[in-house]
Formats: sequence, C-alpha cells, structure tokens
Amino acid sequence: MSIKFLYKNVFVLSQKDLNNNLVNILRMEQPMGAPKELKQISDAVWELPTSFKEGMRVPARIIATKELIDAMDAGVFEQISNVATLPGIQKYAYCMPDGHWGYGFPIGGVAAFDVTKNGIISPGGIGFDINCGMRLITTNLTAAEVKPKIKQLVDELYKAVPAGVGCKGFVKLSTAEFKEMLSDGAQWCLKRGYAWKEDIEHIEDHGKIAQADPSKVSDKAIKRGFDQLGTLGSGNHYLEIQEVREGNIFDPKAAKAMGITGPGQIVVMVHCGSRGFGHQIGTDYLRLFLDVMPKYGIEVRDKELACAPFNSKEGQDYYKAMACAANMAFANRQIITHQIREVFSRIFGKSAQELEMNLVYDVAHNIAKLEKYIIDGEEKELLVHRKGSTRAFGPKRSKDLPKNYAKIGQPVILGGSMETGSYLLVGTDDADETFASTAHGSGRTMSRTKAMSLIQGEKLQKDMEKRGIYVHSVTMKGLAEEAGQAYKDIESVVDSLEAAGITRRVAALKPIGNVKG
Repeated sequence: MSIKFLYKNVFVLSQKDLNNNLVNILRMEQPMGAPKELKQISDAVWELPTSFKEGMRVPARIIATKELIDAMDAGVFEQISNVATLPGIQKYAYCMPDGHWGYGFPIGGVAAFDVTKNGIISPGGIGFDINCGMRLITTNLTAAEVKPKIKQLVDELYKAVPAGVGCKGFVKLSTAEFKEMLSDGAQWCLKRGYAWKEDIEHIEDHGKIAQADPSKVSDKAIKRGFDQLGTLGSGNHYLEIQEVREGNIFDPKAAKAMGITGPGQIVVMVHCGSRGFGHQIGTDYLRLFLDVMPKYGIEVRDKELACAPFNSKEGQDYYKAMACAANMAFANRQIITHQIREVFSRIFGKSAQELEMNLVYDVAHNIAKLEKYIIDGEEKELLVHRKGSTRAFGPKRSKDLPKNYAKIGQPVILGGSMETGSYLLVGTDDADETFASTAHGSGRTMSRTKAMSLIQGEKLQKDMEKRGIYVHSVTMKGLAEEAGQAYKDIESVVDSLEAAGITRRVAALKPIGNVKG
C-alpha cells in the first residue's frame, strides 16, 4: 500500500476521530528511508529541492544527523514537502530532528508565510492542542532532600493537578470569567493570586497574546474548556520532578542566569496545553477552511493542510480564536505552577519563595506568531507556524526576552522521555535561519498502539522505580504509551540542533518523579 493511498485514508479516519489509534498505526509504522532526492547540505541540514514534488514553492529542509534521517518515518518527507506547496511560504519549509508524522504538518514542522502576499494560516500547521508548551521551575532543594519524600511528593502532586481524559480543575469560573481569562492569559492569574509578577516576565509574550477575541470562539469550545484550568490532560503530558545531572552543566554562565546552581538541584518541568478547548477551536476552523478554500482559489495537496489567507475574515477569525486557546494554555500552566508551589510548600514546611520556586521560562510549541525576519535583504513580517517546535530567540532579539536572558538568549525547554531525561537549552542568533525555531522534544519513533502492544505498564512502572524514578499514572496503558523506547535518542536530537547552530546545551536533567496523564 503506497503512502499516498494510506494518507488519503488517514484523512478520512482523522475527520471521524483525530485520536483514533488506527490513525497512529497508519502514520507511525511507515517504512523508513529517505527519498533519493534528499541532499545533504551540511552535517545536520538536508534538503528536498522544489523538483521533488509538483507545486513546491520552496525547498524543504530537515535538521537532523544522518542517523536520525535514516530512522525517520517516510511520512515526514511526504508532509514537509506538502507544506512547501502552500501559498506565501518563505525561504524553506523546515522539520526539526524530533520530526515524525503528524496532522497536516509533521510534528517538528516550521513554516513562515508572508502576510502581505496571500500568506496563509493553517490549523494543521499549529496543532489541535494549541499552545501545548513547556515550563521549568527551579527550587533550592537537593536530590538528597527530595528523594526520601519522592513518593509523598508525587502522590500529592497527582491529587493537586488533575490528569487524564476529561479531568476537571479546581478553579470554578462562570462563562464570563472564562472569557476574561481568554483575553488576559497568565496575566489573569496574576490578578487572582495564582502567579508572581516575576512569572509573567518569564513567559513567552508575557503570557498574553493581545489579539485574542473570545467572540471568535464557538460555544462548544467554551463548554469543553471552561472547567479544565489547572489540569494536565492525557497523552504525553506530564509533571516531572527532575535532578540536574552530575557533570552535565554545559554553559555555567547561562545556567546561573536561569537559576541552575549545580548538580543535584531539583527542578520541576510541566508539559501541557489548551486541552479540549484548543482542540475544538482547531476542529471548528479546519471545517470552515475546507469550505472556503475554493472561494480564495486555494488548492492543497492534502486536506489536512486546509487553510485560509491570513488577512481574510476567516483567517483573522481563526488567528484571534487561536490566540484565545494560547492564552488559556498559558493560564493553565500557571495555575498548575501555583498548585506545585502549594504542594512543595506543604511537604517541606517552607514558603514557595523560601524554596526559590522561580519560573525559568514558559514557551509554546504549537502556535503561529507574527515575527519579523530578513528575507532577500528585506525585513518582512511573517506568520511563523511552529507545530511541535519551539521558539529559540538569540541575544540579538533581546527586546523580546526577560532582562536576565538578554545576553544569553531565550531558554529552550526540550522534553525527553520519562525514562531518559530532558534538556535545558538556549537559543542562538543563527536560529534566525530556521525562523528562530528549534525542536520541542525527543520525538516519537513508535505509535502509541505499538508501544502498548510491546510494553506492559505495570512492569514498566516497577522497573522505573528500581531505577529511581517514581511515576504515578492515570492508567497503565497510558504509561506504556510513553515508554522511553517509543522515543528517539534525545542526545542525537540535541547533537543535531547544536550541529545546525540553532541551539546549544545548558544543562541535562534526569527524572526522579513523574505525574503522567
């Protein structure tokens, strides 16, 4: 069965149920192997020329080592070359080393569109969990202090931060209050005592995208989202207690600026997004765009890339609704942070301030943003789509960064698997080559269905505990889905990013406790 035939069937299935496990099987279990047209540009940059596929407006580039290219699923090459055919696309369509087959864009996809020349906006280039993102919180606790209490700590966090499908948060809002939060994002949390002033300074866009307009959001989306603030959700979302690895602080100056003081320090990482609220917005506008594309003379190679001109009414409505979902996700992670601080304070008998539970940074990896770049010697405002990829501003974009990061660049939080650990990186000025974008994680190599067929959750939980990682999961099936062997080698991913010059290592983090959705 050809990829093209499979791909058409994937669309039909995904319209019925975007989370259908059969879709994951079809997508993730494709044969490996790069197209013969793929050319190596440098150690970690590969290119598919415009001649690879009819309609490509720009080449498609993949950031990866040879090892990762050889193991990449065939759908990545199919999808990123489809992205390269979209109207208004600039320079290159990119895929990061954590890339794998997604919905429309591959996970790890990056593309920028000229908003003055019929550039488009596409839900498939943003993702349905809008502003799924990462945040990292420091503490002044050591592993020696935390490990004896790790079970108590994880179990209490599990109670304080609801996880799993359909979970509801403790924050009770009216519809009017929910809409106010959609407009103000994490800044809404500050007004209500769920945030510190310093938190807001350390969130991308200060936790608020100003273009948000709740009137562009459907009642169905609001009904799905208004009781989900402060919840992790399911899938690959997690709340993880981590230890700074011995001998793995690579940039002491940057580490110090971020509050990383030395090996054995305990930090907390959170990965989640806009829950069912963002998913419904993506679904609503995907359906609308499928209907209006003929009006604008837009044809796409794959219906999952349904789009509209950014400056059209439909495009602007989606952008404003997307901003609402992004703000909800910023607020969601902020309330989770509040709950984390409460639990740590209760267990260790000190205030969160005394424990120095400071926010390092919060960054989105499913979003579209208006940013300026030099294209052919001319500065242009572009709509940068990042789908499973993270913003990575270097020091020259210091005006968009917190003051304490002006000289080092933006923190990049790269999540690995719950078994292997994660990385704290920093953006570089050379990242402008990829529209200031980098990877968001290690990236899947195995479908969730295959992982569940190969791995027993109960056994994995016991094995992890023997290795010093205590995990509290909603379901054992969900735990099996997220086993380390289902993900790429994080070291290879980070090696690719450094070889391409778009991010560099600051510190490596290893898990000791995990709340799993």
